[in-house]
Amino acid sequence: MKIADTMNGPVWVIWLVALLCLALAVLFLSGHGSWLIAGYNTASKEEKEKYDRTKLCRIMGWGMAVIAVMTFVMAAGCRSLPASFTNLYGAVILIDCIVMIILANTICKKK
Repeated sequence: MKIADTMNGPVWVIWLVALLCLALAVLFLSGHGSWLIAGYNTASKEEKEKYDRTKLCRIMGWGMAVIAVMTFVMAAGCRSLPASFTNLYGAVILIDCIVMIILANTICKKK
């Protein structure tokens, strides 16, 4: 069974999500978009000063790039990839999010 056999909606939705993830990755990697990072944008000025905004945006950008690539692969191969690929997709995104959280709370903190 292929991914397309298990889908309830159109494939263009996956492409749209992939493009959105790519746009966010570019936004973060360019050093902008810190206002989209949950927790950082609502932090007080004193809390924000504890973090390196450039590093934080870079970490989030690379994490979003991984999600974008995985989503593009799923969109492009939905008619040929097995349905079990969605398990790998979910696992990679979960691990990516955990790594982003860990790196954001370790590497991005100023010393």
